[in-house]
Amino acid sequence: MEVETSSGRREPDAVVEIEAVAALIAETQLVTGEIPWCQDQKTDPWDHVEAAMGLAVGGYLREAQKAYEWMADMQLEDGSWYAAYRRGKVEDRTRDGNLSAYIAVGVLHYYLITRDPAFLDRMWPTVAAAIDFALGLQAPEGEIYWAISPEGQVDPMALLTGSSSIYMSIKCALAIADLLGHSRPGWRRGLTKLEYAVRYKPFLFNMTKSRFAMDWFYPVLAGIWTGAAAQKRIDKFWKKFVVEEQGVRCVSDEPWVTIAETAELALALAAMGNLELARIIFNWIGDRKYEDGSYWCGFTCPDIIIWPEDKITWTNAVVLMAADAIYNLTPAAQLFSHRFWETAAFAPGTQSRPHPVRMRV
Repeated sequence: MEVETSSGRREPDAVVEIEAVAALIAETQLVTGEIPWCQDQKTDPWDHVEAAMGLAVGGYLREAQKAYEWMADMQLEDGSWYAAYRRGKVEDRTRDGNLSAYIAVGVLHYYLITRDPAFLDRMWPTVAAAIDFALGLQAPEGEIYWAISPEGQVDPMALLTGSSSIYMSIKCALAIADLLGHSRPGWRRGLTKLEYAVRYKPFLFNMTKSRFAMDWFYPVLAGIWTGAAAQKRIDKFWKKFVVEEQGVRCVSDEPWVTIAETAELALALAAMGNLELARIIFNWIGDRKYEDGSYWCGFTCPDIIIWPEDKITWTNAVVLMAADAIYNLTPAAQLFSHRFWETAAFAPGTQSRPHPVRMRV
């Protein structure tokens, strides 16, 4: 797909103040390592990991490591985490498979930047238990039920966004296993079943969520749809979610453009190899930031009213991750790249080999 701005000219590359954006996340992080959404708000495991990835892109490696140590400390015996915390106290006792599995993406991301094998060794039990928990929620046809309720009941509903994210998490966990010389054939079987379910059995997933932009591009971002199939999916729903020269609607039927969804779409396009279009989309949000350089959460269209006014850690983190993917800022820049996963030594389906493995980044 070719996108041209209404003025007919190419927009200049956005200026991302890497230090300012990463500093916001670091300043919001608590002394324990926990990273809430913003000051005095809740923390959920998925967004905590996303924020830690932003810290790593910004060079705050000790802070990122502390965030992962917090995850290891807070992990439950079954490999999961509760859905929400506030200053270490549990706020929501739901145990969500996607929120739990995402630790694998963050750990591999940190390793790609630091090449610290000791960190990988320390985090392996945490990652392995998290993936075992998520795959324990996999249904016979391959979809993954989203959570266990506070009362201990499995909710037999599968979410396309969450399952796609779990797919990426399993890929990263298998890469970590490969690097450390561990064999996890059960994970590979689970990954294959999940991919088949997303590709060929869309009826297994809650279709009421299709109004959310993440349901549109997450299967592409995770690498379930690649090549021509990925492009077809992006083209099919482009007009449903994209507001020209503004960004991506969080929900198709609401006039609210979010920085996170726009940055994630740019990240998905970069993953496909369409860097030119990724830059265009990314540039649309280049000036949607506060005086300190951190980014808004979202804004209404067409009146451009900032809402909410909170400075969200994970929103700013995904801006850094998109910038990294587009401009190749760190050795982890290609983590979501489809080509990277096709050529990496640990790509799903390749023969497992012992540590160390040379990875192409």
